[in-house]
Amino acid sequence: MIRLLIADDHLIIRQGLRLILETEEDLEIVAEANDGAEALRLCGEHSPDVVLMDLRMPGMDGLTAIEKLRESQPGIAVVILTTFNEDELMLRGLQAGARGYLLKDTDRAALFDTIRAAARGETLLKPEIMARILSLAGTGKPGMSGSGQSISLTDRELEVLKAVARGERSKEVALHLGISERTVKAHLASIYEKLGVDSRAAAISVAMQNGILKNN
Repeated sequence: MIRLLIADDHLIIRQGLRLILETEEDLEIVAEANDGAEALRLCGEHSPDVVLMDLRMPGMDGLTAIEKLRESQPGIAVVILTTFNEDELMLRGLQAGARGYLLKDTDRAALFDTIRAAARGETLLKPEIMARILSLAGTGKPGMSGSGQSISLTDRELEVLKAVARGERSKEVALHLGISERTVKAHLASIYEKLGVDSRAAAISVAMQNGILKNN
């Protein structure tokens, strides 16, 4: 059973999501929040597996809540579900640690798949979202982190990162590269440490901004 918390300041959105999500036997809504601060408090009380987080809410917004949740309860996965189709918000949300980014007009199957991937510790981005991330390549200096330090990935780490950027899961990456799934996860852990992130989405975003991955 995947335990969910919905954070959105519109009651009708929360009610609609509840009706949709409760049709799935493996999804359980344990709490609802109308702003980021309440979401943090309820996460502390209920320890959900996944939070569906709106970005723009009164009081504490979703981005701030994601950042604070990453610090206080990094084991909770966050999926952004928003009406705002903006590249800057998308990148900031993914860099803050979100494992998915969905617009509120997404279809049910994509919603369910993204939630389940997040609960498994994976990142699942829709092709159009991934395309937008890739289109933002070259906005930073190649190979440089935000602090100005050089980022150096091994050839194998770069292969793994490229496969992840194509949307492949760990098992698929392992099969494609002829290595074990455990080795893939070890490479991902090393990539995360070097890039200063803790999710696939954030790794892809930071790598694109620093010119490590290119849109080709």
